[in-house]
Amino acid sequence: MNQFTENKVQFGLTIPQGWRGGDLPLQQENDPVKQYEFSKSISITADNIGFDSIYAYDHLIPYYKNDVNKNIFECLTLLSSLTAITKRIKIGQIVTCNSYRNPALLAKITSTLDVISHGRSELGIGAGWYGREYESYGYDFPSHVTRIDQLDEALTIVKAMWSNEISPSFEGKYYRIKDAICNPKPIQKPHPIIMIGGSGEKYLLKVAAKHADRYNLFFGSPDNMKRKISVLKEYCKSLESSRGIGNHKDIQYSVVLPCIIRDSEEEVYQIIEQYKRNDKTVDQYIKDLVSGIAIGVPERIVKGINEYLELGVTHFIFQFIGLDEKTLKLFHSKVIRKI
Repeated sequence: MNQFTENKVQFGLTIPQGWRGGDLPLQQENDPVKQYEFSKSISITADNIGFDSIYAYDHLIPYYKNDVNKNIFECLTLLSSLTAITKRIKIGQIVTCNSYRNPALLAKITSTLDVISHGRSELGIGAGWYGREYESYGYDFPSHVTRIDQLDEALTIVKAMWSNEISPSFEGKYYRIKDAICNPKPIQKPHPIIMIGGSGEKYLLKVAAKHADRYNLFFGSPDNMKRKISVLKEYCKSLESSRGIGNHKDIQYSVVLPCIIRDSEEEVYQIIEQYKRNDKTVDQYIKDLVSGIAIGVPERIVKGINEYLELGVTHFIFQFIGLDEKTLKLFHSKVIRKI
């Protein structure tokens, strides 16, 4: 069984990326050196205790309005540094913004990352959404339909440059390459997993059906996930019948979930009180966190995970709130080992 059809349940986490909102002591919260050391320590711990993967967000500016001036490390630079200090854990993005890098360059970067990591890289990618970043950094921000069309062309180029074709060419509406050489190639065969993230059913899921090895939904409830899987399967069937594209029935399903885990409900409540915004009640905050499906003591979180497993989800990425090494060890011992 290859990496694209593997049914093993996999557990990953988002790593601290500078801006994190309270996971470091206040005196270290905006010290970039201390923040990077925190990123390294969490990554090493996750690698050592048995998590399957770590991920970074591809944002240039924090996306909460009150935090826009805080530090946030560039995604691929950070991940490249972490490959050197980890040994077995997969390394990916949730998700790379297609608009921020020419797709030929992205193919080169991720191919190099796969070599540096000895075959542990993934490519998480989406069409982009954060208009403030686009404007601030001087990128055009076209319509969502155009951005998704660009994503389609970009993935065609990335896969061509990763392939054994010596110097592929492509002429599209938005991108082109001519006799493009991408050496070294990725170590993983046929290529690193492509995980497409997004929620749009009319356009984005069609691109996922065409290109994805794994589909990821951010903060999706079980009902929402069930709907996306159903729509995606229909698009896959349509592609298979009209274009002869096979194996799409084996796309992996993935979800990003916020998680607060402690041994007691009292400790969970303390974390909620620490992290919720002042203009939110506890109930409002929990509702924002996918109605608390991964908030609570270990037994509650196992129950929540099982709701996704019943839908066919086999890949989980947790955004831990109140993150430290003790949290990861608790989750591994009392959740991962119980699944």
